[in-house]
Amino acid sequence: MEKKVYSIDGKELRTINLDDKVFGLPVNEDVIYYAITNELANKRVGTACTKTRAEVHGSNAKPYKQKGTGNARRGDKKSPIMVGGGTIFGPKPRDYSYSIPKKEKRLAMKTILSLQAQADRLTVVEDFTIESGKTKDLVKILKNFTKGERTVILLKDDDKLIKQAGRNLPNVYFLSYNRLRAHDLFYGRKVIMLEGAAKNLSDFYAEEAE
Repeated sequence: MEKKVYSIDGKELRTINLDDKVFGLPVNEDVIYYAITNELANKRVGTACTKTRAEVHGSNAKPYKQKGTGNARRGDKKSPIMVGGGTIFGPKPRDYSYSIPKKEKRLAMKTILSLQAQADRLTVVEDFTIESGKTKDLVKILKNFTKGERTVILLKDDDKLIKQAGRNLPNVYFLSYNRLRAHDLFYGRKVIMLEGAAKNLSDFYAEEAE
């Protein structure tokens, strides 16, 4: 697959040949769903907690005598059907995280990259950084490629300066080539990939055909 490479000013410079094993795969919706669901589950904190009747603070005394009042039998005020009582089958702290096969996760990333490339939402830009680390310098570059939509920038390495420049931008996400996130990559309306990241992605995700 051939893609045009643009300068930071938005001018066409040359073309680059993207590896079809990473950017030319057919879309597999199932594996994308599994990868995104897995990421969201792993992010869940799982700290929700309710009290049972054994944990609610209150008296253990019977509120009224067993017989003669016309009321139902009542053991204590902490019963779940009483106001202020315990909760039946309420949530308790738990770990929602789980793992999926490594090959499945890698296939999901390649499928999403292929989807974005085929949908013409992937733009290859020459390697750049923000030496000043200032947001305004990054915004000046992004204006040539986006119109404020949700944007994902694929980096060739862990560039701290460019991340510093973009941390105040609410719709801009940075992903290193070897630490992609399926959720952010899939929902990015515009994907800006540095030229160096394209080569690194091909080397990192390309595998022999099974």
